Amino acid sequence: MKSEPQDAEQVATERPDVTGQVDANPSLFTEKLDGWLDALTYALPNLAFALVLLLLAWLLGKGVDALVRRRLAARNREDLGQLMGSLLKWGLIAGALAFGATLVFPSLMPADLFAGLGLGSVAVGFAFKDILQNWLAGLLLLVRRPFEPGDQIEVGDFEGTVQHIETRSTMIRTYDGQRVVIPNSEVYGDAVLVKTNADLRRSEVDFEVGFKESVGDLREMLMAAMQGADGVVAEPAPDVLSWNMQATALVIRCRWWSRAFRADVVETRARVIEALHDTLIEHGVSRPLEVEVHLDGKAGAADIPIGLRGETPNRSR
Repeated sequence: MKSEPQDAEQVATERPDVTGQVDANPSLFTEKLDGWLDALTYALPNLAFALVLLLLAWLLGKGVDALVRRRLAARNREDLGQLMGSLLKWGLIAGALAFGATLVFPSLMPADLFAGLGLGSVAVGFAFKDILQNWLAGLLLLVRRPFEPGDQIEVGDFEGTVQHIETRSTMIRTYDGQRVVIPNSEVYGDAVLVKTNADLRRSEVDFEVGFKESVGDLREMLMAAMQGADGVVAEPAPDVLSWNMQATALVIRCRWWSRAFRADVVETRARVIEALHDTLIEHGVSRPLEVEVHLDGKAGAADIPIGLRGETPNRSR
């Protein structure tokens, strides 16, 4: 009567071990390899289906990405389209990958998979806290859109033109041509001055005149000078205010509106100052003079306007 065949593990345990001798049993290796091949053959249809599912998810993700980018680009939201399109594409791929894993490994339950993803997301969140914080801040900036590329903003110590809003940082070009990369968490958490939010921006300049000048006549000539300067808009109209009265002079503040971009503001300011200066010189408007006086043997400086009490002040020595 023939005895039943024994497997390799049973033979290995029943055979006595000889000290100093290597017991090589190839049947253990072949049996394990045979088990792996059987498992692979059994899972091959599921693996093929999972790969097809992953390919379909990748193609669908590319289509959704292109569609979202195109729709948002039509609304002048290219940066948001890039972010949302990439997010949806990789979300579809990740979902297909998770579902395919449950097909290839039947013992892997969806609940266990989601639990593992939850624990993994917590660990990744702690490890990449700054990156995720900047990414979320970038998403909020792109959705809320407090400013957009082309706007001129001031953030902290930096001021310039917004070039690009990425998922991690906002890039601006300063007025002297330097690029500044600011993390989105700082941009979103700090106060941002958007200087081109409106089409126009108001500028102003102060100067002093002597007390003998008529404020009404002075206001008319200064407003005419500002209205004639290139770059000053007609509406809102410029204005002239008596801003302060010092001991020896009257402080006049001139205000005007120009286009909000930095180049227009700077160039218009220069033209207005030149026009005001020429007008004051042309009409002989009295300006404060700096004179030296001696009090108790000590020299000091005092601003005394021309024409005070109808005569030029004398210098005491």
